Amino acid sequence: MSEADFIARLRAIATDPAARGLADDAAVLGDLVLTHDMIVEGIHFLPDDTPQDVAWKLVAVNMSDLAAKGAAPVGVLVGYSLGDDAWNAAFADGLELALRRFGLLLLGGDTVRVPAGTPRSFGLTAIGRAPAGGAPSRSGAKPGDQIWVTGSIGNAGLGLAMRLGQVDANETCLSAYRRPQPQLTFGQAVVPHVHAMMDVSDGLLIDAQRMAEASGCEIAIMLEAVPLSAALLAVRPDVLDTRLAAATAGDDYQLLFAADPGAAAAIREIAAGLNIAVTPVGHAGVGSGILLTHRARRVALPAHLGFMH
Repeated sequence: MSEADFIARLRAIATDPAARGLADDAAVLGDLVLTHDMIVEGIHFLPDDTPQDVAWKLVAVNMSDLAAKGAAPVGVLVGYSLGDDAWNAAFADGLELALRRFGLLLLGGDTVRVPAGTPRSFGLTAIGRAPAGGAPSRSGAKPGDQIWVTGSIGNAGLGLAMRLGQVDANETCLSAYRRPQPQLTFGQAVVPHVHAMMDVSDGLLIDAQRMAEASGCEIAIMLEAVPLSAALLAVRPDVLDTRLAAATAGDDYQLLFAADPGAAAAIREIAAGLNIAVTPVGHAGVGSGILLTHRARRVALPAHLGFMH
């Protein structure tokens, strides 16, 4: 059973409107936004990643879900698999740093002891306050909307390749992999102008496809417009294969959102005030799924649009 198959099975159980049909980044229960993410050694982080980096990533990936709903962070519950004492202590130090950085309360959780040699795994439930106008969903994109992304795409995927020794390393891409920076402030500020918003966690293309499916429209992505950093282009040529690799890599934790073209000036003003890059990368139209172009020529969808369990 694939991840998608299992979630489809659970939809028959998750019938409360707060669950949003299990088709969003988070649940919205009254004015609370609730999300839960897990990370597993060997899948979401490497065995020799530092405990501090693992703690940061555990918090940051959940904050990215709150950012996608324009929510203000409140607190967290942590699920922790106990390992050796030095690793546990270093993780706690990293967790404390991350919670302070994002202004979060540690409210509780659970710990378990696992057999020696078992890959470490951790879970975190994050709680936030929904914005006054309500938390945007993935399902609000409309034909005619512009599709935007924040920041740069592909840095973390390349950072992982650098950690594995496959590519000459640079700090920008390594930091994107080790310490993702969720766009909480921008997410809260841009909420009044968006029709749909989600975070880019599994890859730009697969997440755009999810927005298209939830919204019942087609999303066209112009690959030449996808923002790539100077650090990425320093080690990869600016060609179609590079852009496809970046757009299907995971762990970006940027925001993907749909907005009326008339909101473009306001969106750019918000981004400039926060010193955040925002880039229109496509548009929503009548139809379904995603459509890719590169310099006005249609591109076949790759076999894998992004990461799936």
